[in-house]
Amino acid sequence: MTEQKNDNLDLDAALANTTHKVEDFYQKNKKNINIILITIIAVVGGYIGVKKFYFEPLEFEAQNEIFKAQQLFEKDSFALALKGDEKKGIKGFEAIADEYGSTKAGNLAHYYAGICNLRTGNFAAAIEMLEGFSTNNDLVGPLATGLLGDAYVESGDIEKGAGLYMKAARMNKNKLTAPVFYKKAGIAYEELKNYDDALSAYTVIKNDYPEAQENSDIEKYIARVTSLKEGK
Repeated sequence: MTEQKNDNLDLDAALANTTHKVEDFYQKNKKNINIILITIIAVVGGYIGVKKFYFEPLEFEAQNEIFKAQQLFEKDSFALALKGDEKKGIKGFEAIADEYGSTKAGNLAHYYAGICNLRTGNFAAAIEMLEGFSTNNDLVGPLATGLLGDAYVESGDIEKGAGLYMKAARMNKNKLTAPVFYKKAGIAYEELKNYDDALSAYTVIKNDYPEAQENSDIEKYIARVTSLKEGK
């Protein structure tokens, strides 16, 4: 019993000693510790404040602006949707992407601006805008990557475009987008006289997407590229 009391006393003494050491450390470094704590509180509080009083109103404002531009886009008024209509107080996707880049609507504006630039023949601007867009969406992601492939092909960089088509096709193996981009990749590879990769892309459509529209005439593409390959 006496031994247990002694053990408890030793333990209490050790804890007290540790506590005193912590208190001593705090007293010696009180100023620096308080500065660190205040900084942490300010950062956390500042983040909440910035989010509530800056980012949320900014997002709301950006969504209002992009809605107006989307209406022009849906009417195929691509030049107006891109640049805006100053007389009607409508900002275009280009300005929205620039002014509200930190918002979700601003990010989406990059996507729309990329399409508008593609439709109006400004391929360098389309590349810039589409490369500035990011998404984790399983459908929009492949579409944006495929559109970027279109922009590169149209600008003359067919090899880069073909690689992006393949990337888009593999991002989501659904029957809506994947066979479209495999076929685009195959055509681009044919253009590059890269018949092996073209045949590989067409064969994926034949074997893996029997119900896809792109499969309806894929045998013709396979026959052609096989003939070209053998004639090399």
